Amino acid sequence: MKRILLFVLTNVMVVAVLGIVASLLGVNRYLTANGLNLTALLGFALIMGFGGAIISLLISKPMAKWTTKLHMIDNPQSPDEAWIVGTVRKFADKAGIGMPEVGIFEGEPNAFATGAFKNSSLVAVSTGLLQNMTREEVEAVIGHEVAHIANGDMVTMTLIQGVMNTFVVFLSRVIGYAVDSFLRRGDDRSSGPGIGYYVSTIVLDIVLGFAAAIVVAWFSRQREFRADAGAAALMGQKQPMMNALARLGGLPAGELPKAVEAMGITGSIGKLFATHPPIEERIAALQNARG
Repeated sequence: MKRILLFVLTNVMVVAVLGIVASLLGVNRYLTANGLNLTALLGFALIMGFGGAIISLLISKPMAKWTTKLHMIDNPQSPDEAWIVGTVRKFADKAGIGMPEVGIFEGEPNAFATGAFKNSSLVAVSTGLLQNMTREEVEAVIGHEVAHIANGDMVTMTLIQGVMNTFVVFLSRVIGYAVDSFLRRGDDRSSGPGIGYYVSTIVLDIVLGFAAAIVVAWFSRQREFRADAGAAALMGQKQPMMNALARLGGLPAGELPKAVEAMGITGSIGKLFATHPPIEERIAALQNARG
């Protein structure tokens, strides 16, 4: 409930800040004088920015089940399945969250957690993970995913994505309108936006979208360090998580659908747009952590 209240509060504050800044800079008077309704634009930016992000969050669990073709473990049919469910339950109890749903999917070594609420989440591991790791290492990976849930990472990432989306939608249209007004000085044939507005908005949506993606990816990488530390805390020692990361570094990383990629144990190797830090940095962070 606290996270939902935070979501709503952040939603309101983003729009309020944009409105206050526009008022202080005199942008609202300029835009209103030139036919652009700032209040309507703020509402549009709010809906477009947070609407898509929150819908994505709410459907994240069913989408994960569908896109990864998860085999849900409702009633364990083997000792391995019973062990996985028992491990998830142990960590969930220790972390103080409700028991997540548990599933297995076919693929290279990977795992993910998803869901809109801490007490109604999902943890899934791949067959490749189970086949290529020791039980202690798999246990550490499961701890990592449970830590994501306990940290509220799904809601946090939705908040950040929503804030970034709102700024992109708002700024691209304000700047686009200003560019269009400049290009059409002295032209009183039409009060509506011209080609300059549409071209500028499209270009700025792309450019600012890339900039927003960099910010979101940075937050995502910091979240991975916290989940690694959370797994170490749940296990009472950090060596198993370090061993699991080292093992993952020597295995081909399994790709996850885009809907759950950011919540996986591994991610694409990139720089500014990478959702996960390099394995070496994650191991080093655990080595340097206290305890």
